[in-house]
Amino acid sequence: MVEKSSILKIVIAIGVAVILYFITAPLFTTQQATLIGLIGLLITLWTNEGLHLGVVSLLPLILFPTVGVLDFDSVAPNYSKTIVYLFIGGFLIAMAMQKSGLHEKIAISILSIFPSSLRGIMYALAITSGVMSGILSNTTVTILLVPIAMFLSEERYIQFRLILSVAYGATIGGILTPIGTAPNLIYLGFAEDNGLPVMGFFEWIVALLPVVIVMMAVIPYILSIGVADHKIKTPKVDKSLNSEQKRVLYLLIGLIVTLLLNSKMEPLYSGLGLNEKLLLLGAGLSLFLPKFGVLTWDDMRDFPYAIIFLFGASFTIATAFTSTGLAEAITGYMSGLQALSLILLMLVVVTLVCFTTEITSNTALISMALPVLYTFVQQSGIENGEVLLFMATVVSSYAFMLPIATPPNAIAVSTGKVSISQMAKLGFIINLIGITVLITIGYTFWL
Repeated sequence: MVEKSSILKIVIAIGVAVILYFITAPLFTTQQATLIGLIGLLITLWTNEGLHLGVVSLLPLILFPTVGVLDFDSVAPNYSKTIVYLFIGGFLIAMAMQKSGLHEKIAISILSIFPSSLRGIMYALAITSGVMSGILSNTTVTILLVPIAMFLSEERYIQFRLILSVAYGATIGGILTPIGTAPNLIYLGFAEDNGLPVMGFFEWIVALLPVVIVMMAVIPYILSIGVADHKIKTPKVDKSLNSEQKRVLYLLIGLIVTLLLNSKMEPLYSGLGLNEKLLLLGAGLSLFLPKFGVLTWDDMRDFPYAIIFLFGASFTIATAFTSTGLAEAITGYMSGLQALSLILLMLVVVTLVCFTTEITSNTALISMALPVLYTFVQQSGIENGEVLLFMATVVSSYAFMLPIATPPNAIAVSTGKVSISQMAKLGFIINLIGITVLITIGYTFWL
C-alpha cells in the first residue's frame, strides 16, 4: 500500500512538471520552461515525500544535465559550497548537545526563569525554543519541547496554545543565526558567489535581534489572550551538569566568545580575521577528540546528510536560474515594479514571499527568489538593493499558517491537539504582524 502511494506521488510530481512546462513554454525559452518544470517536479516531491528528501535533492545531478539545463560539471560543485561546512560544524555541536543531554538542561533552566502563569510559560516555551533553534535544528527543538508543552496541561484549549508557542518560537529563532535555518545559509552562499556583502556570525545576529525580540514579545501574548492568568505546573529536574555536559558547554562558550571577537564592528573594531567556517567546523571536529570529545564516528549515522544534499539542490536551482537567463526573463515581467518607492517594493516582495512560503519549501523558494531579485536590483539600479534579498531570505522562514510550510508546524498538527483551522487563523494574523515588523526594522536600520 505504501509502495502504491509513493508511485502515485511520483506520478503526480511528473504531471506537475509537464503541466508547468506547457504553461510556461509560450512565455519563456524551451530551456527555461524545462527548468521551471524540473523545479515543479522537485518541489512536489519534497512536499508530498514521494521519494526521500535526500534522494530528491540528488536528482538535479542527473536531471539537469540530461535535459540540457546545466552540464554535470556546473551542477556538481554546488554540492560542496564552502558555506555547507558552517552547517556541518554547527550540527556536530548540536549532536553533542543532544547526546550529552545538555539541551534538556538548558531548556528546563530557561523555563524556570519565567512566572508560572500561562502567559509566562508561553513566553518561556517560545523563547527557549527560539534560543535553541539558533543552534539546533528547529525540527529537533520542536520534537524536544512539544512533549514538555503537552505535559504542562491536559486541557486541549490550553495545550494547542502551548504547542504553538514552541513551534512558532522555533520558526522565529531559526532566523537569528546564519546556521539557524537553511535559507540563511543559501543567502550567504549566494552573496559570496555574487560579490555581495557577507555578514559575519554576530553581525547577522545583531541585524536580526530586533526582529526576533519584537516577534518573541508579540506571539506568546497573542496566543495567551483570554487565558493569560491560567495556572499550570512546571517540571522539576536536576539542573547539575555531568562531565560530558560541562565539556560541551565550555566548548560552546569558547566558540561564542571567539565568534564575538572575530566579528567586525567597523570603524571601532576590525575583528580577528579568522574564517568562521573553519571555526565552526574545527569546533565540531574537536568533539571527536579522545578525553575531550563526546562524539564517535558511529554517531554520524544520525547526521542529516540529506540536508547537505538539499543545500546542493538549492544552490543548483539558483545557478540554473542565472545561467539559463530565467532570472532575467522573470525580471522583465517585473519591470512595472521599478516605478515603486523602495518601501512599497519591500512590501510587495516581503508579502509575496511570506505567503508563497506557506505552500512550498522555503529552501526551494529562496533558491529561486534570490537570483530573480538580484537581477531585478541590478537592472533597476536600486541603491542598497541587497537589503531586498536579505529581507526575502528572512521572510521565507515566516511560515505560521499551514503544516506543510515548515517541520515545526507539521509536528504541532501531528500531536492531534492543534487543528489546521486554528493554525491558519492565528498564523495569518502573525504573518501580517511579521511583515509589518520586518519592513519597519529593515527600512529603519538596514538601509
